Amino acid sequence: MKPFEYHQPKTLAEAVAALRGADEPKLLAGGQSLIPVLKLELAQPGAVVSLAALSELRGVKLDGDTLHLGALTTHAEVEHAAEVKAHLPALAALAAKIGDAQVRNRGTIGGSIAHADPAADYPAAVLALQGKVRTDRRQIDGDQFFTGLFETALEPDEIITSVAFAIPKKAAYAKFPHPASRFAVVGVMVAAYADGVRVAVTGAGAKAFRVPAMEAALNANFAADALANIAVPADDLQSDIDFSAEYRAHLVGVLARRAVAACA
Repeated sequence: MKPFEYHQPKTLAEAVAALRGADEPKLLAGGQSLIPVLKLELAQPGAVVSLAALSELRGVKLDGDTLHLGALTTHAEVEHAAEVKAHLPALAALAAKIGDAQVRNRGTIGGSIAHADPAADYPAAVLALQGKVRTDRRQIDGDQFFTGLFETALEPDEIITSVAFAIPKKAAYAKFPHPASRFAVVGVMVAAYADGVRVAVTGAGAKAFRVPAMEAALNANFAADALANIAVPADDLQSDIDFSAEYRAHLVGVLARRAVAACA
C-alpha cells in the first residue's frame, strides 16, 4: 500500500472540497471495497477522504410510499431496520445475503453502489425498485446510474448522500452466491408496481441490467411459468474460470422464476 493523505471532514461541503483539492482521491465509507483495492495496489490514491464523521448520511426514513436510506447505512442496518422489514422485506432479505456478518456490519449501501462491482447485490435493487441515487448536487435515476464495469454516472468529486426506493406491491430477490466470496454469480430481483413489473439482474454482465422480455411476460401473467420460454442471450454476459456465460444465462432464467414464486 502506497502512502496517501488522510482527510476526515466534518461536513459534506468539506468532503467535497477535500475531493476537489486532492490528487487522485478516493472516498472511504465502510471500507469493504476500498481497503482490499488499496492492499492489492489496484489503486494508488494521493488522498483518502473518510465520510465517517458525516452522521447526516446515516439512517432509514419512510416518506409515504418511498424508503430513503442514507448512504452510510450499513448492510446490517438495512437487514434489521424495522421500516425496511415492514415495507420492503425483499430489500432486507437482499442485504442479509451480502458477504458475512463482519462485512454487513461495516459495508454501506452508498459505498457498494458507488463501487459498482458487477457482482454486488444492491445494483439489482436500484434497478428493480425504481431507485433514485441522491448526491450532494443532484438526483440520478437508477436506470442511468450504472454505466459500465466498475463505472457509474458519478462525477469524480460527487458524493452519494442517500438512495430512495419506491415501495412495490410485491418483490423478491433470488441469488446464486459464489461459494467463496458470497458475491452474486447471478442475482435477480423482481418487483411489481401498479404501472408494471421490473426484472433486474446483477452478477451476469459487466453491469446490472433489466430484462424487458421478462417484464413484458410478467405484465401479462405474473407467474413463474410465464418465464419458462424466455432466454437471456449469453453473448454479452461474463465468463470466468468457474462459471461460463452460458451458465450465467441459464441461471438468470432459473432465478427469475424463483423470485417470481417468492413474491406469492
